[in-house]
Amino acid sequence: MKILLLNTDDFTGGAAIACRRLLKALRTTTDVDVQMLVQESKSGQEGVIQLNNSWFAKKKAFLRFVAERLYFFFFEKSKEVRFLFNPAKFGLDITDNQIIKNSDIIHLHWINFGFLSIDYLQKLFKTQKPIVWTLHDMWAFTGGCHHSGTCENYQKYCGNCEKFLKNPANNDLSNQIWQAKSNAFEGANLTVITCSQWLGNRAKQSSLFKNVRVESIPNPIDIDVFHPIDKAKARQKFALSVDKKYILFAAMRVDAVGKGFAYFAEAMSMLNARLSNLEDSTPNINHQTSNIEIIVFGQAEASDFESLPFKVNILGRLSDLSTIAQAYSAASVFVIPSLEENLPNTIMESMACGTPAVGFDVGGIPEMIEHENNGYLAQYKSTEDLARGIHWTLFESDYQSLTHNSRKKVLDNYSEKVVAEKYKSVYESLAKTHN
Repeated sequence: MKILLLNTDDFTGGAAIACRRLLKALRTTTDVDVQMLVQESKSGQEGVIQLNNSWFAKKKAFLRFVAERLYFFFFEKSKEVRFLFNPAKFGLDITDNQIIKNSDIIHLHWINFGFLSIDYLQKLFKTQKPIVWTLHDMWAFTGGCHHSGTCENYQKYCGNCEKFLKNPANNDLSNQIWQAKSNAFEGANLTVITCSQWLGNRAKQSSLFKNVRVESIPNPIDIDVFHPIDKAKARQKFALSVDKKYILFAAMRVDAVGKGFAYFAEAMSMLNARLSNLEDSTPNINHQTSNIEIIVFGQAEASDFESLPFKVNILGRLSDLSTIAQAYSAASVFVIPSLEENLPNTIMESMACGTPAVGFDVGGIPEMIEHENNGYLAQYKSTEDLARGIHWTLFESDYQSLTHNSRKKVLDNYSEKVVAEKYKSVYESLAKTHN
């Protein structure tokens, strides 16, 4: 049984990371014959095959990406939504690729940005090979958006897309894309996997997948790489104080509204005010604002954090996994203020390192953070509750229990072996019915 994972590349975003982790989990803990096919690879990971093996192929891939963005430019409501909606008009026809032909099951992941168009998806479906599609967002069953927010048009048919299109109408771009997907998916031998139950429920409610098999399997994580490290040693690695409390924030693009940086910044101001009041009423070195600092890693500039009331330690982009694990271990709490999420790798990584997380009650986050058991689940968009959760985690909780429960949650649900066996079971069931 030969399995082929497909993703746009192996280095951009959470889906690429999750796909690579699944590749590793299947290859190391099961007997499944699996490879991963991408446009471009930078990971050097065993089992990854790239299509763009020449300068010309790479330029063509870039032009497809640009064509996608230019096409949507004339429809977009504003530049803020430019990368939150994908029309999938341009892509690469890989149907006749020998690797595709030799595979028994095709396993799609994130295939946007000019990799697979809807037309070429349809060609893949027409091969009648069993197709597994792991969804990392809502794009597969919407009229082009990756997260619909409060819009539920996808449950019937898309159109009148006020959130993303400047000229919403019954037959607008979102409706045209929805119609194209409806035609493409017809008769497909398709099984949908969602990383969270939240996304699974949305997929089942969608008009495009209401008659499709939908299961929920989380992303895997290497529990030997992401594991608790003594905080004093982890902090020494980054020249941090052993005695202070550190709030970790993972930055992608702080100007991306969905990532919620504005909520994080406001929560920091509220936390600072609360601690300042406590300093005045009950002097305690533990509650002094000078005892709190922030750690940031990822895509970050110092100017992005100048307004925050606490000292910010910017670690920059970290690519080495053991260094990332040390950063999580160095922190006292990980804060994720995202407004739209599926099953964030960052929460999983933090919890695997025994660092509790605080985040909003949205998407798949409640499936990971068990309120006041392994972290704190704040009321959606409530900066006051987000600040309260950070304060509770740092100063009021049974911190050792939180760290223990965080690690246990990952061991029980997200380890490579646990997740790989669930996927193997899906593959085997498809192989039986296909034969």
